[in-house]
Amino acid sequence: MIVTPSFPTEESKMPTPTATIYLNFACGTCRKAHDLLTAFNADAAPHDKVDVTIVEYVKTKLDVATIKSLLALLFPDDPSPSPLLMMRTTSEDFRALKLDALDPVDDREALIKAMSADPLLIARPIFVKDGRAIIARPHDRLYELLKTDYIADQPHPVDDYC
Repeated sequence: MIVTPSFPTEESKMPTPTATIYLNFACGTCRKAHDLLTAFNADAAPHDKVDVTIVEYVKTKLDVATIKSLLALLFPDDPSPSPLLMMRTTSEDFRALKLDALDPVDDREALIKAMSADPLLIARPIFVKDGRAIIARPHDRLYELLKTDYIADQPHPVDDYC
């Protein structure tokens, strides 16, 4: 299910930048990322607000093409990035499916199909804006793709980076 939150944009005459966040609300980091985006839009100048589409990818599984597209956005300098870079390799599901026995080069398609079949394998949250994507761990990595003048005013706890 895709839900588009109604962040105020009518104050701006310029087109509102758009973004997509792929998340799982059962995840604390995803909830923090959602809260950060909500606060960003509440505090940002009208021309800095971002219209965010929320994709709850556990409810609406991602197809193979979408996963490949996200991999390309996440790792644009790598022509064939390893799916392991986008996977929760320490999860029980990963081990139970014996995905750790697969070769990330030779079994690339199998790993991508596994993420499509079992979305809990996907690292989260993934934030896409302006043709770039990041895995927002910690959640305040979202600032990397948001307006930089807002970032300077926000606290950045050091322990979030450890």
